[in-house]
Amino acid sequence: MNKFVEMSTFVSVVESLSFVGAAAKLGTSKSVVSQRVKMLEKRLGASLLERGPRLSLTEAGLLFYQECVRLLDEVTLAEEAVAPSRSELRGGLRIATSHTFMTTHLSTILAGFIRDHPGLSLDIATEDRQINMHQPDFDIAIRLGLVPDSTLIARTLARNLTWLCASPDYLSQRGTPLHPVELEQHDGLLYTHRAPGGCWQLLHNGQRQTWRVKNRLRSDNAFSLLEAARMGLGIVVMPLFLGAEAIMRGELKIVLPDWQPEGWQHCGAVSPDASRLASDSGAGQRGCGKAGARARVGKTVTTGRAAAPLEQGRKRP
Repeated sequence: MNKFVEMSTFVSVVESLSFVGAAAKLGTSKSVVSQRVKMLEKRLGASLLERGPRLSLTEAGLLFYQECVRLLDEVTLAEEAVAPSRSELRGGLRIATSHTFMTTHLSTILAGFIRDHPGLSLDIATEDRQINMHQPDFDIAIRLGLVPDSTLIARTLARNLTWLCASPDYLSQRGTPLHPVELEQHDGLLYTHRAPGGCWQLLHNGQRQTWRVKNRLRSDNAFSLLEAARMGLGIVVMPLFLGAEAIMRGELKIVLPDWQPEGWQHCGAVSPDASRLASDSGAGQRGCGKAGARARVGKTVTTGRAAAPLEQGRKRP
């Protein structure tokens, strides 16, 4: 079996959340997809997926997924490097994104983007709170979460799962909550822009429920909340793209895995007008500067995946 095919199949399973979804995406059968993953696990000598009522990644699976994504993206970039350029990108583009996501993911992607397009300039602003995209300050925003304004044009770039997490020390001292009703007895590490009224909105079996938690620490900086959770100060809502390494190292454990924090599920590009959000066909160009130069948001910006989209299992392979 071609290793590239095996890796692509595994990534499709992870990002589709099921063998059936991956089969539909790849244009093959569920049995073929399942067999490819089994052959991959046999070749690696490691279990990559926990097969239960809901698929989940083992620690080895999470690590392998991240490496597969990196390698497949490099293949895509290599193909694009030798493909004839459809047009030269020129002009300026104003981008808004969160400080955390810029630090962990976008810095490298956007730096490589402008390196590959000398005629393009970027003006990037990092702001964790929601901004008014109807103001003329920005052309596009790259955000985590749902888009509350139906007049905005949103394009999903990746799926981003988020979990309630706490350190082993905290859980050994305070106990592990088995139901959200117990959260009122626990210390919460709250993200300012996502915990209105000291409450968390959790999804369970497709239903949204609101649960109150004690406020031990409130911050608009996700890194400070991650560090506080590592130090055993409480339970935190942690995006997997930020907390994956801490989970793999055993510094954090997922609690209430069947209750997913609502509002962080997607990483997307948001624009106030469809003409500003370019598609892969090159639509959505905007005039810039005296010479009327144009800048496009192409697929180069959107190749990075934000996070492994399946729950990481707590069992070692």
